[in-house]
Amino acid sequence: KKEESESESGSESESEDEQPKAKAKPQIGKNQAIAHRKPQPPKVDTKNAKLRSPICCILGHVDTGKTKLLDKIRRTNVQEGEAGGITQQIGATFFPKEALWEQIKKVDSSFDMRVPGLLIIDTPGHESFNNLRARGSSLCDIAILVVDIMHGLEPQTIESIGLLRARKCPFVIALNKVDRLYGWKEEKQREYRPILHSFAVQNDNVKSEFDNRWSEAQLQLAEQGLNVELYYKNTDFRRNVSVIPTSAITGEGLPDILLMLTKLTQEVMTAALVFQPKLQCTILEVKDIQGLGTTIDVILVNGTLRENDTIVVCGMGEPIVTTVRALLTPRERVLL
Repeated sequence: KKEESESESGSESESEDEQPKAKAKPQIGKNQAIAHRKPQPPKVDTKNAKLRSPICCILGHVDTGKTKLLDKIRRTNVQEGEAGGITQQIGATFFPKEALWEQIKKVDSSFDMRVPGLLIIDTPGHESFNNLRARGSSLCDIAILVVDIMHGLEPQTIESIGLLRARKCPFVIALNKVDRLYGWKEEKQREYRPILHSFAVQNDNVKSEFDNRWSEAQLQLAEQGLNVELYYKNTDFRRNVSVIPTSAITGEGLPDILLMLTKLTQEVMTAALVFQPKLQCTILEVKDIQGLGTTIDVILVNGTLRENDTIVVCGMGEPIVTTVRALLTPRERVLL
């Protein structure tokens, strides 16, 4: 009997030993599943990492003032030199850190600016340039959607919203042409004013008209599924799209929009802006320039390009292998 009881206790202990083993099988399976997952990239110290310049694309309907806004920042007059005043190519402008800070400090003098500059790409708004708009929006880290406060949302504005959504690209909205509100007071001696400074000197009827037109634009944007709020009232920049009232004629609101672009990119998108040594370069267009021959307009996102580097680009029939003979960069225009 003792032997039987010992054998029974032994079998019970064996069955008890088997139970944890059976329970342990799914744990082994979990460990195997974890082992088969893709290795996660190493975490980057975003506070001390070197950041690259954000790439910003400016989109919107034809004649909403996209090129005029850039002209006002650059103090140039590109728009009048284009056929019919309509942009027919993708143009890129680089704004160095010093130029940005000259305007940003008017709104927030305590802002800690870390990005080395800002590259803005201007795209055509006419309906026949859909392909150029798509190419421009595919390059950018952040975008400016220009809306005419007098007309609200227009066909190419809605199309641009679709392009940005498809690429999950963050953007801000420039509610342009506030200077066309009836009775708007402008001071030519004090251009490039923060928009709140401009609102402070307006009459009540101007403020009332702005509120009405802003409510209409807000409703139209809500119909497109966008939660929008004036940037100085926006408490959640991740959930609500910031709207900045601007004027491309007087420059009012431009310091605010430059502040929002730099603030959103370096605070919300820091990991995406960390400089990488691996080359990342996108071709905008290829053209022949007299005296230089065939040139390629490119946006250098990451890495370094040097003269005499061998590059491979796509051709119509086969890949083209060539050598970089010269690197030509546009002159930097500093805001005054």
